[in-house]
Amino acid sequence: MMSGLSIESPVLHPPEHTGGGFPETPAPPEPSLLERIFYGPYGVRAGWRIAMWLGATFFLLTAIGAGVMLAGVRPGFGAQVAVELAAAAGAGWLMLALVDRRRIGALGFAADRAIPRDLGVGFLLGGGGIALASGVLAVAGSARWVADGGNATEYVAALGQALLFFAVAAAAEEALFRGYLFQALVQGIGARPALLLSAALFALAHARNPGVDALALGNIFLAGVMLGAAYLRTRSLWFCTALHLGWNWTMSALLDFPVSGLMRDTPLYSAVSIGPRWLTGGDFGPEAGIAATVVIAAIAVFLLRAPWIGESAKMRALRPLVDDRVGERL
Repeated sequence: MMSGLSIESPVLHPPEHTGGGFPETPAPPEPSLLERIFYGPYGVRAGWRIAMWLGATFFLLTAIGAGVMLAGVRPGFGAQVAVELAAAAGAGWLMLALVDRRRIGALGFAADRAIPRDLGVGFLLGGGGIALASGVLAVAGSARWVADGGNATEYVAALGQALLFFAVAAAAEEALFRGYLFQALVQGIGARPALLLSAALFALAHARNPGVDALALGNIFLAGVMLGAAYLRTRSLWFCTALHLGWNWTMSALLDFPVSGLMRDTPLYSAVSIGPRWLTGGDFGPEAGIAATVVIAAIAVFLLRAPWIGESAKMRALRPLVDDRVGERL
């Protein structure tokens, strides 16, 4: 049997319209002024989300700091940077989970099988970079090491303590300057402007360090560009932290130089700088000298060009905020 409309079935006619073709779909309503102010193509606009992150970071700094004081922990520099790390990373995780609706690993401290690679390569790159700059000073006769007090046990303990301290300090600075703030900036204004703005903020944060001068600030700005490039290539704050840590720990613990004007003593030997400040960095440390300028720039170029440095499969799956914009070349 053939199926079809019976004689009695009503005949359905298309709705009448003029002009032929299909009926026009009504245009979506224009967004209101408030919607345009607060919302963009990625949800809440980046500026508002950064303001929310800053507020959350300040709240967590205050709350965690008060808890540390109540626990009777001595409020030294080590405790301060640990609180900064907890506040900056915690605020970033809150923003990702509650506002951006993404998993907290997207911030960059994800549980990833690539962590050992990121830590190892980053540490060797940072440590090797400052060792190279210091080696140039030694060959030029502008750096040497003299005997100092202490013994092997004290030396090993000092290296271990410095490693822990600089690891927490590096992670805190990366969470502050390459964490949610930087990532939302990239999503909002693009990679290049965000890279330059975040590097300027990074330099400004060091503007009152002991012994700072124009070349030191220029090198810190360049280091901010280098670390931002490291994040954009890997999406890994593990990698950025290891790069930062390798540089600072090698400069301070192994070579006994000041780090950004701050000095920690290493037993057995002491570094002595000889020559013009523009070369040695003076009491700010070798990262304020021209040799460090060349090395930092070279590492930044290497990070941008090395084909084997990139985002892990886990980080791609987590969809960091910067993935929305960094299809563009840096």
